[in-house]
Amino acid sequence: MKNKRTAEQQQEIVYGFHPVSEAILSGKEIEKVLVQKGLRSDRFREIMKLLKSSGVPYQIVPHEKLNRITRKNHQGIIGYISPVHFYQLEQLLPTVFEEGRMPFLVIVDRITDVRNFGAILRSAEGAGVDAMIIPSRGSAQLNAGTIKSSAGAIFRLPICRSDNLKNTLDFLKESGLQIVAATEKADTVYHDLNLAGPVALILGAEDEGISPEYLKKADGLIRIPMRGEVGSLNVSVAAGILMYEVVRQRGASD
Repeated sequence: MKNKRTAEQQQEIVYGFHPVSEAILSGKEIEKVLVQKGLRSDRFREIMKLLKSSGVPYQIVPHEKLNRITRKNHQGIIGYISPVHFYQLEQLLPTVFEEGRMPFLVIVDRITDVRNFGAILRSAEGAGVDAMIIPSRGSAQLNAGTIKSSAGAIFRLPICRSDNLKNTLDFLKESGLQIVAATEKADTVYHDLNLAGPVALILGAEDEGISPEYLKKADGLIRIPMRGEVGSLNVSVAAGILMYEVVRQRGASD
């Protein structure tokens, strides 16, 4: 019986110092690079310098993790090729304003389940969201599972990667967007807050919610009222409800 390949293994990878360096220098979209813990060679120092200068996210991991991904001679380094192009938020947002549209962005904080992330992408594309913002680290992988659960929306919705979400939130606020965070701790029910203007909606991990540091930067906190025994909805379901509330308030027509 054949073993099922993991979602990580299904994603296109490059491994070895030279192939990973070439992939970065050739302009390929790299989702992240895994680097073996304890490397000290000159090639290691060179690749780390390249990763930092190019802004490619990387993680230092045990040798065993790399071996689980491939048994080939990875030399202690594996890169994941992204299936999508990452947009620069600083370039995308002015374009939205210039086109006369009211910006509508969605920020996901530590949502790691590819099915949830894919479902959010699907709803966001359907709701006319201008871009999805994800952290460079601690987010769901953009792999075959994400593509499938998004029903292809991942290829139609611009995705921006942020190295520092606090700085990104500051940039959005300075650009005139209202930062709205979804949390069950909020006093305001979602339909009671004006969401018709430029808005960025933050969604957090289902187990821990939104990071406190990001909640502090929000202009408004909203919740979905729960009538049953469970305390919260699946994050992708909540995302759909909240995104289409923005659509409703903006008076969308068919």
